[in-house]
Amino acid sequence: MDQRRLILLLVFSLSLVMLWDGWIKHNQPAVPAPVAGAAAPAAAGSSVPTPSAGLTPGATALPSAEAAKAAPKMRVVTDMLRADISAEGGSIVRLELAQHKDTNDRERNFVLLDDGMRHLYSAESGLIGDGLPNHRTVYALPADEVALKDGEDTLVLRLEAPEQNGVKVTKLMTFRRGSYLVDVSYEINNGGAEPLSAHAYFQLTRDGKPAEQVEAFGVTTFTGPAFFTDAAKFQKVQFEEIAEGKAKFAKTASDGWVAMVQHYFVSAWLPAAGIEREYFARKVGGDLYSAGVILPVAAIAPGASGSAASRLYVGPQEQDKLEGIAPGLDLVVDYGFLTVIAAPLFWVLSWFHSLTGNWGWAIILVTVAIKLAFFPLSAASYKSMAKMRVLGPRMQRLKELYGNDKAKMQQEMMNLYRTEKINPLGGCLPILVQIPVFIALYWVLLGSVEMRQAPWLGWIQDLSAKDPYFILPIIMGVSMLVQMKLNPTPPDPLQAKIMMAMPIVFTFMFLWFPSGLVLYWVVNNLLSIAQQWQITRMIESAKPGSKTD
Repeated sequence: MDQRRLILLLVFSLSLVMLWDGWIKHNQPAVPAPVAGAAAPAAAGSSVPTPSAGLTPGATALPSAEAAKAAPKMRVVTDMLRADISAEGGSIVRLELAQHKDTNDRERNFVLLDDGMRHLYSAESGLIGDGLPNHRTVYALPADEVALKDGEDTLVLRLEAPEQNGVKVTKLMTFRRGSYLVDVSYEINNGGAEPLSAHAYFQLTRDGKPAEQVEAFGVTTFTGPAFFTDAAKFQKVQFEEIAEGKAKFAKTASDGWVAMVQHYFVSAWLPAAGIEREYFARKVGGDLYSAGVILPVAAIAPGASGSAASRLYVGPQEQDKLEGIAPGLDLVVDYGFLTVIAAPLFWVLSWFHSLTGNWGWAIILVTVAIKLAFFPLSAASYKSMAKMRVLGPRMQRLKELYGNDKAKMQQEMMNLYRTEKINPLGGCLPILVQIPVFIALYWVLLGSVEMRQAPWLGWIQDLSAKDPYFILPIIMGVSMLVQMKLNPTPPDPLQAKIMMAMPIVFTFMFLWFPSGLVLYWVVNNLLSIAQQWQITRMIESAKPGSKTD
């Protein structure tokens, strides 16, 4: 099997993957009605979650919409984050990542949580109970802006809620140097005459618009809530499923987390393990959706204090760090059914990156490593093709003799293969191995934030984006043309013309591929050309008389 069959197999495989993905998305099985323990959907005009009956819900009063709009904001600045905190609920309504730049304007920081520039996306929390503050309550802000000073490792923000019925609540937000984690907690002092029963909730609210997308093949990456528990593992939920009341995920557990996932980035509430919790996802109006977790607060006697807390991660999907933050959090980097290949491939890429400091050179070294690993298989393939090339004149002679008798011609060709010890299908295995590796690398480049805006050299300043000047795709097309010349010429003139046109077709298609993937294909082609040329030269020099019948 030669390069043209690899091309056809590649097209077929990519098409099959995309068709299967589309079929899965449009043919989800019906989800059973929510069980009794599921969180109830938000009532009209309310966006405060309600615990299920087994968790003793409490009443909550909401301020007016006018008060919410008029709520002031303050900014918190660290070496990693620029966060805007609203007095309304102490919610993080806007958050910039100082170490990651905007997709279209690299002079600006990437905005993850957003107050309306492109999306509506915020991290909210509150308490559920009679007279307790929720994410609509207006807190007193301590300043207009606070920043992590030189020599300081932590910055603690204290927001005071209006005192009601003798109950005083303070919301604390702790930011740390070099971290995308924010500790959010509540100090509850019960100065009333009655015991206080409460719950705390932590939620992510976002519109249903997709995040930044990739260009090749019109592939869309997942945007939406995700849940993880030790029992149910990782579960993604589509916004459409939430709107239709068909969302399926673990509702109660004593571990796990809830996240809002998008391309390259994630926000997640990470409660401590061992605390019984209730997860929820609901549409809160218009195109807005909330996903979160409700935690019980131990009963607080008069004159006593209580607390509730959760960590919030808001940042990039850096695989080497996510696993250490919370169990299963690294699963937000989802390679689908090719994870078994993509995960170790990314590990090898990361190892080479640690040696070179450049993801482009790491891709080249991975390509060389893959080529070396499959060297015996590819050598057998190229030997078979070289022998087929040597037998070209004899094959043409058989066509002239038996062109009108297809059965006889096939019989004579098989006899010739048997005599010369040639396996016409000898190239199948190495090519079939290359296809899943190619697709897995595609998803690694597509889903790994480490590749985002990662430069190689010269004009390639983002390996996850297309080549801005199309130089690599053109080189790739030329290398494909050279390989076509090294392959045996198809006996059918029409087929030969079609095969010669394939480099042009694939050059056009690869124009929109991530440049890192095109780099892999170029290096692989160049190594294949060198190997195939050497083997062909050896075979032809060993059988000089076989070129004539």
